[in-house]
Amino acid sequence: MLLGETATLRFVDKPAGVPVFPPHADPDGDCVLRRLLAAFPEQGAPGFPEGFAGGIAHRLDTLTSGFLVVARTPDALARLRAAWPSLRKLYHLRSSADVDFDDRVVDAPIGNHARRTERVVVQRWARERHRGRWLPAWTHFRRVQGSLWSAEIRTGVRHQVRAHAAFVGLPLDGDVLYGGRPDTTPVLRHVAIEGEGLRFALPEAGPR
Repeated sequence: MLLGETATLRFVDKPAGVPVFPPHADPDGDCVLRRLLAAFPEQGAPGFPEGFAGGIAHRLDTLTSGFLVVARTPDALARLRAAWPSLRKLYHLRSSADVDFDDRVVDAPIGNHARRTERVVVQRWARERHRGRWLPAWTHFRRVQGSLWSAEIRTGVRHQVRAHAAFVGLPLDGDVLYGGRPDTTPVLRHVAIEGEGLRFALPEAGPR
């Protein structure tokens, strides 16, 4: 499970299909938090705020694989969360759709879908129907090779990469929620993070 660690942080593996926290429908079901506490019981120490159990500093969608950043102490978590908006988070994704560009920045806000609680909507115009408030979202897509793309984000909105990818015509393979081909396996992998005083990349992410 452990991919790397520093004196204050751990980087742990999150497989595709495994939720970060216990699913609402199955509170005793498999999740990254349960695996984390089994491997590192000290992460269950009190002091981590609500929503960050075990020191898990951020979330990934259930279909997303890659690494999660875990703070080893509440103080380390507070410092990391303060720095989070300035960090670059890089993902790899695969889309069977083809487009006529190799590089695209998307900065359209994202909000909850007006009727479907399981998905979000990207704001196309001022009166786009949605629930709640619009959240700023910034994603930079670059073609790596063929149908493989990188996606860099500076924000961290729910379903951000998936929704922005579909917005520009690149729905993820297998991501039927956002228009991907149903007969393919979703590929969305968190591969690198970097910023002032923090840098980590999965070995298979290749040169940056």
